[in-house]
This record gives sequence, structure tokens and C-alpha cells, in this order.
Amino acid sequence: MCVCCGGGCARWSKPKDMDEFRKLLRSLLGEGGAHPLNAPPHTFAPPVGGEVALPAPITRRVLMITHNPRLRSQGGRTLKEHFHWNDPNALAQGYIEDVLECSYGYARYEIVERLVIEDYPIKRDGFRYTEDTYLKAWRERRFHDPDGVDYMALVREFDLLAQIRSGRIDEVWLFGHPYGGYWESIMGGPGAFWCNAPPLTGTEAAGRRFVIMGFNFERGVGEMLEDLGHRAESILHKVFEGTRGEANLFERFTRYHKTHPGQAECGNVHFAPNSLRDYEWGNLTPVPSRADVWYRFPDLHGDPRLMDSREWGGGDIRQHHRWWMQHFPHVVGETHGLSWNWWDYIIDPNRVKG
Repeated sequence: MCVCCGGGCARWSKPKDMDEFRKLLRSLLGEGGAHPLNAPPHTFAPPVGGEVALPAPITRRVLMITHNPRLRSQGGRTLKEHFHWNDPNALAQGYIEDVLECSYGYARYEIVERLVIEDYPIKRDGFRYTEDTYLKAWRERRFHDPDGVDYMALVREFDLLAQIRSGRIDEVWLFGHPYGGYWESIMGGPGAFWCNAPPLTGTEAAGRRFVIMGFNFERGVGEMLEDLGHRAESILHKVFEGTRGEANLFERFTRYHKTHPGQAECGNVHFAPNSLRDYEWGNLTPVPSRADVWYRFPDLHGDPRLMDSREWGGGDIRQHHRWWMQHFPHVVGETHGLSWNWWDYIIDPNRVKG
């Protein structure tokens, strides 16, 4: 499913077996394939000639670590099998496919190694569940506090800094049971910054920034995309932190009707354009939104139209998050040093200045 031609990038090339992808691209360019050239000052105007291109795909190498202890009292079944939780490999594949599609073929994840650890991760205070203590905590719904995992123990156990430094891997995906203690995402390496969690200090020897994702195999791909969405919010806030007013495109992108009446754009991870509260992705009340204009980036002209939850899946978490991320700018170009492809930053935090 390559969108790359021999010249390094393609002008809206696309996989032939992705009908939804075709529809999105038709909505992006219209039948003629060119953007209008009447952008006023302070908007991001298209290149001369009206042509925009998709960037060449990049591949990011992943170390996947799954904590899935065996239960001796249950005939040696794993914790996942005992509770009928989801297959981490199937979750990872669904996530990889969604990210590839939402980034218009740009972000290709490759899992270079899959490790299954038949033990519980150690907490930051040194506590580690046993079979008996975890099952008891599950029955009573009383879990160890602090819940947070000891990330530096994981860094040492799997030699993560050397693997990042050598280029063998670019990021880490942790899969585990409920109350495994993972952050949804956390960033390490030199110059690491907030990524829905405090930066992981003591990891500067990695030589470059990297992200550790934390996934719960009790949940689905939609929740994995939520983790990615919060990662994106953190990184894009950092990208635009020195930009004010209308030039702060991420602030514009995330507007929703409740906070900006009549000026909704795409909303954020928790709030769709018409949401009144967190996670309300199923609201059928129509509001005016300019979400469509982001499909035509860098031309941000366009009038709002009425939208409701039927646009983004009627309340389905996975469909909302896919809809939201499909609106990210994702083309070749830059203005004032800021890339027109937000996936550059989301996938590789080393692209973020400062």
C-alpha cells in the first residue's frame, strides 16, 4: 500500500483497495485536484500552481512488550485467556492499519520484536503483583496505590536506551492487563517534554527522543487511538507553543462549539465539534463547523456547515478518533519553519524544535 513513487513522493497517489481513502482524497482536492489561490494574509496559502503532494512514507520500528502472566490456579492459562481479553497482536495490527490510513499512507509502523513477559510489571514503589494478589485486587476492585509502573526498571530490563541509540527501534509499545500502571504515552531521551505524562528523566543516553506507548488489552483499538490522540495533542501544543492568535493552527483546529460558539472546527480527542461534555461523541445536535476545510489544507477557506455525530461514527470511539486524525494537515510544505504535515511531529518527536 505504497503512496511513494520513484521520485520520493506522490501527488495524491493512493492504494487502490481503500474505498474510504479514495473518498477522502476526492473531498480533499475536488474533481479537478487543485486548490484555489485566493488566500488572504495570515492564512496558509497553497504552493504556486495549486499543487500539493503527499510526503514519502516513513517507517518506525517498534519493540512490542506484552505483560501477560500465567495463572497456575487456572490450569496455566494466561491472565488474558482467563478474562477473555483481547489479543495484543490483533490490537496492534488494527492500530497499525488505522494509523497508516489516517496519515494518508505516511506513518508505517513495523514491529521488529514481540516479547511476552509472563510476569507483572514492577511498580515505582517496588511492589509487584502476584497471581493471588492480582486476582484478589480484581475481585475486590481495590488495586495497589501507587499504580504507576517503574519505567526505569523497564528501560534497564530491555536495554531500551541502547536499542533507541543504535536505531534498532524508534519507540516501544507496552501491552498489559488493567492496572498495569502504564501511562498512555510518555517521552524519553534528550529534550523530552510532556507527552500526556511527565518526561522520562534519566534517559538522555538514548541520544534522541522516543515515546513509550501504554496499551490495555482489556480495551480495543479505539482506546489505543485515544492514547495516540493525547500524544498528538501534547506534541502539537509544544509545536505551536510560541505561536499566537490565528497563526496557532492547532488552537484553531481544536475549537468546538461549547467553547467557541459558531466557530467550531474539528474539536479535540474528548470533544467533538458539538460535544457538551467529555467523551460525548454521540450528540445528534447539529452545530456549524468548519471541519471540512482542514481536508483542503493549506487552503483554510470555507464556510461552516451543520454537523452532528453522524459525521464521526455516531458515538463510536474508534470512528471518532479516526475522523479527527484524518483531518490533520498531512502534505508537503512548510510556513515559517512549521511543517504542513503534522504527522512529522506526532510520529517523530525529534522533529519538534526546542
